[in-house]
Amino acid sequence: MARRITLDDLPTVRAEATAAGRTIALANGIFDLFHVGHLRYLQGAKAEADLLLVAVNSDASTRAYKGPGRPVVPEDERAEIVAGLACVDFVVVFPSRDVVPIIRALRPDVHVKGTDYTPETIPEADEVRAYGGRVAVAGDPKNHSTTALIATLEAATEPRR
Repeated sequence: MARRITLDDLPTVRAEATAAGRTIALANGIFDLFHVGHLRYLQGAKAEADLLLVAVNSDASTRAYKGPGRPVVPEDERAEIVAGLACVDFVVVFPSRDVVPIIRALRPDVHVKGTDYTPETIPEADEVRAYGGRVAVAGDPKNHSTTALIATLEAATEPRR
C-alpha cells in the first residue's frame, strides 16, 4: 500500500528519490466515485517514472471546483482508495484549487494529466518546465467520468411514470 504523506513531507520524498536515482511522476485529481478511467490514468502516470505520487483534492477544494454537491466520497476515503492501488507509491491530500504548490514543493520529473488535456493545455506546464521537468498525458480516452456516473445513478433512481 502507498504511503499517505503530508505536504510537509514532499521535499523529503524528492530528496530521497534523487539520492536513490529515482524519478517521480505527479498525478492529481478528485477521484470521487473511483472508476476505470481513474485507474487507467494512474497506471499510465506510473509508467512515466519510477515513483508515482498522487495528489488528491481535499473536500473543500473539490467543492470550490465542482460545486456544493461534491465530493460524494470524503477526502480520507478517496485518499485511502488511491493509496491502495499497486501503481501508487505516495498519496497526499491538498487544499488548493490547483497543484502548483505541490509542484513547487516536490519538483516532479514529470507532471501527468488525463486525456482531457494535451501537453499544450496542461495548466501547470510552464511551472514544471521552468525547472526542467516535463509534462505528459496518460490514460484512456475520456469515456468515463464521475459526473456522468452520478447522472446515470440519478436517472436510475428517478421515479418512473
